[in-house]
Amino acid sequence: MSNIASGNSIAEIAALIGDPARANILSALMGGQALTAGELAWHAGVGAPTTSGHLAKLAGAGLLALEKQGRHRYYRLASPEIAQAMEALMALAASGPKRHRPVGPKDEALRAARTCYDHLAGRLGIALADALHAQGHVVLADGTGVVTAAGRRFLDDFGIGLGTELTGRRPLCRTCLDWSERRPHLAGRLGAGLLDRSLALGWIARVPDSRAVSVTAEGREGFAATFGIPPEQDGVA
Repeated sequence: MSNIASGNSIAEIAALIGDPARANILSALMGGQALTAGELAWHAGVGAPTTSGHLAKLAGAGLLALEKQGRHRYYRLASPEIAQAMEALMALAASGPKRHRPVGPKDEALRAARTCYDHLAGRLGIALADALHAQGHVVLADGTGVVTAAGRRFLDDFGIGLGTELTGRRPLCRTCLDWSERRPHLAGRLGAGLLDRSLALGWIARVPDSRAVSVTAEGREGFAATFGIPPEQDGVA
């Protein structure tokens, strides 16, 4: 059973996220991969001792989870809900006053195609959601998604096994507001399956030190043939 959030508890979480270094740490982990304290220090732009303090506060509040592999310690977001909250905050920040900062190649790469925790976002994520909806495989409404019987067959043929509706606490399909496109992309088990399968097929590749992903030549052909997404809409153009 979930606790009822009071104003004080909301303010505590907001204050934690509101620090620029901690916000950068959480944003870096939106890529879905666990990172070391050293890697997070680079993303945060602060020294190792300061980063350790920030990580302790975030982990203590339940925003981060720690994984140990031998002598190495890795941090990741503690749950998909935290990623969802961060994406919502990014959408709010993107809709605020313009900062008159020129758009650089990193910004464009993130807008084209990126990971949002464990699913695809950006123009590629939006194109996939639109394609599945237009083909009658997914019905989207009011922040939720329903996979149709035809959709289950299509996704099974594509190599994504969704299991049953009651598998775990994670919803089968929901939407997530895309901060750059201001439209919903797909999350939940379906969104995660699309990301994993696209990586496994070599259709996309992770960009080092970034949440961005690049669409490969095989991916441009695959997204067009399988989902009907023309190359100019696959996030690259």
